[in-house]
Amino acid sequence: MSGCDMVSSDFTADEKMEMESVKMYKKNLLEDIQKLKSEIDVIMADILSFESSEESNRTVEKGKKFSNGKKKFNMDPKKGIDYMVDSKLLEPGAKSIAEFLYREEGLNKTAIGEFLGEREELHLQTLKAFVELHQFSNLNLVQALRQFLWSFRLPGEAQKIDRMMEAFAMRYCDCNAPVFQSTDTCYILSFAIIMLNTSLHNPNVKDKTTLERFISMNRGINNGGDLPVPLLTKLYESIRSEPFKIPEDDGNDLTHTFFNPDREGWLLKLGGRVKTWKRRWFILTDNCLYYFEFTTDKEPRGIIPLENLCVKEVHYPRKPYCLEMFNPNSRGQRIKACKTETDGRVVEGKHQSYTICAASADERDTWIEAIRASITRDPFYDLVSVRKKKIINQGNQD
Repeated sequence: MSGCDMVSSDFTADEKMEMESVKMYKKNLLEDIQKLKSEIDVIMADILSFESSEESNRTVEKGKKFSNGKKKFNMDPKKGIDYMVDSKLLEPGAKSIAEFLYREEGLNKTAIGEFLGEREELHLQTLKAFVELHQFSNLNLVQALRQFLWSFRLPGEAQKIDRMMEAFAMRYCDCNAPVFQSTDTCYILSFAIIMLNTSLHNPNVKDKTTLERFISMNRGINNGGDLPVPLLTKLYESIRSEPFKIPEDDGNDLTHTFFNPDREGWLLKLGGRVKTWKRRWFILTDNCLYYFEFTTDKEPRGIIPLENLCVKEVHYPRKPYCLEMFNPNSRGQRIKACKTETDGRVVEGKHQSYTICAASADERDTWIEAIRASITRDPFYDLVSVRKKKIINQGNQD
């Protein structure tokens, strides 16, 4: 007799039935546990699916908000950044904003330049952080300028350009310490290169700058001393062989025509058969005032040549910050201007004068000053000439 049979024979019939009952209960319990596990797995799968769907919806919603934020930025940079910060899509600090402006695709380069050019502390700190994201080490000045001017579009106002080019010069000198004796030298030479680019590659400029003239115009800018001729020759040849590329990836083709304008911004223009105020984006450059319906328009709605015109402050009912452009020698006659009709036809303008309204007295006065400067001479030469006198005088004192 086997051991099992001997153990089994030790139990009574009732005990054997009880054991069978326990075995059956255990079996049923295990089956119930297995069913419960299966049901839990199904429920967990549903929960995970729901959470995944919720997460997906949140991601889609965040993506929509982010896209909306970029559109808002392209239309109004300050409001766009405020929206991104308020929506917790962007950290509120200058470093985070700078990285957004530097790395994010689809941002309008004009809008980036507009935001970086403002004078408030946040904008100044963002400009500093933005410039520090550029790596200029072991690049010559033309190469660094190509990188810098590709990342945004320079605004038109002289003070904004001064701040931005000063920040560029400081960053370049930090990355390439032995090249120039001061940031002023780098600043002046950078402007000289931008002007050289215009001279060599703008078909409207007939008197092209020669290498000899380029060398001559930069004499004495290195703390009173001259920069090495081989350095200036290399920079000149680089610009002559390849002009600066202006950003196109934001859909703003105006950058080809209106690179580095004197001034630009939103203003109200009085016009139409029934005189009404319409919001237009104005660009002042090359002795002309261009206006557009949107900043991303490829062609202007109108062009106002400023030759022979005068500009003055005027007062209008309910529009306190107005200026008027007119021809003082032929009052009552049409100004030689042109506009684009809604069907695309370009026709002669019918204005005897142009009335424009700014948002504030300061803005109006700044536009009047910029238009007057454009009529007479290029204000950006003043930036360079003041800096050049300063550095040459310092060199003489040393």
